Amino acid sequence: MELSKYSNDISSIDYLSMLVVDVHGVLHSVSLPRAYITDKVLKDGIGFDASNFGFAQTHSSDMVAIPDLSTAFVETRDGFSILHAFCDVETTEGKPFEQYPRAIARRALEQLRETGIGDDAKMLVELEFFVFDDVRYSATVDHSYYFVESSEGIGENSEDRPRFGLSKGYHRIHPDDKYGQLRNMSVKLMEEAGIPVKYHHHEVGAAQLEIELNFISILKAADSVTLAKWIIRNCADELGLHVTFMPKPMYKIAGSGLHVHQFVEKGGASIFPGDGLYGLSEAGLAYTAGVLEHAYSGSLLAWSNPSTNSYRRLVPGYEAPVSATFAKGSRCAAIRIPGYLKKGESRIEFRTGDATANVYFFLAAMLLAGIDGIRRGLDPVKAGYNTAHESARNTFPTRLDLVLRGLKKDNDYLSPVFPRELVEAWIAMKLKEAEYVYNAPTAQEYELYF
Repeated sequence: MELSKYSNDISSIDYLSMLVVDVHGVLHSVSLPRAYITDKVLKDGIGFDASNFGFAQTHSSDMVAIPDLSTAFVETRDGFSILHAFCDVETTEGKPFEQYPRAIARRALEQLRETGIGDDAKMLVELEFFVFDDVRYSATVDHSYYFVESSEGIGENSEDRPRFGLSKGYHRIHPDDKYGQLRNMSVKLMEEAGIPVKYHHHEVGAAQLEIELNFISILKAADSVTLAKWIIRNCADELGLHVTFMPKPMYKIAGSGLHVHQFVEKGGASIFPGDGLYGLSEAGLAYTAGVLEHAYSGSLLAWSNPSTNSYRRLVPGYEAPVSATFAKGSRCAAIRIPGYLKKGESRIEFRTGDATANVYFFLAAMLLAGIDGIRRGLDPVKAGYNTAHESARNTFPTRLDLVLRGLKKDNDYLSPVFPRELVEAWIAMKLKEAEYVYNAPTAQEYELYF
């Protein structure tokens, strides 16, 4: 797999891969041979059936995918040159499809501009994930199990071999770190595809890795995370490895988050630095309060942590925030203000989310929550969020069904960016997932009760 930047010349291109994102945030593609890549197709797009993409069926499933060539990059694979480009999706009447993830992120940014609060929202995403040498799982009426194995000391074959421990992997280097090649390959390709990477390293858990992107605008950040996950999985496949972005694939080991550093920019400068608490401005504090308020209700968590597995990670003791709190330099707080920043560089980091999220919906909902905080002049100190410690009074809902109940009650701040049909469809879809998981007996229950 080789990637390179697009030079605006299709003469050497064999196929155009039109990338479309489904309701879960997963990439899909339809490929056009060079003879069909005309100026008309590039301008007007192609029709496709969106009924299998999970969106609410409020009208015809016929949609039109239009390539956004500003996102284009070239992949060379098996002797073919493939031009990949994210698509925007329109209805057959030529209007943007309001439920489409890229449209949601774009409209959230438009909402920010319409309020006059800012011109742009800059996001830096930390992408954590696990990689295994082998994985097997099954869930049927008569049995269920999962099995994972890593050369870093996980699995049956590791019991009598040298290992560094399940939770002592932070910043390990070769030969303890067995997956440096995977990260190097992934980051090289990500940069060639136009994704800015700050650094990469081994994370706390055995077989756990992190690649940190750099600050970019919200839509580009969401595209970059989506593309990065695809690149990482491709590189792992080439190496005979298996990658998962599940927050908690194993019991009693550090979970994987999707931490998001962020600030709002106006006139080319952040509006977050100021003379208030932790070097934040009044706007920065109000934005923080808005994010925490809607996370505490469960509403924001329905987008940032939308899986039953999300709440296996959100338990005390693993630097996975379980309370609506903010503090300087604390990795236990839901919002951390980095302690190493100089005066005038203030930003916030939301640490609760994970990569089971549709990142477009997650980033958009978080920005809207912050905008709501600024509009209403919320004060996170008066609200009781100012603590580095887990607080029972501010504890988040701890199950997927509970956060969905919160979203059902608390969603006015999402309007007019999130269509009501999408919110209702998301709640219904995720409730089905919750019922499937919560109604099934587990191996732990057999151990306790059989």
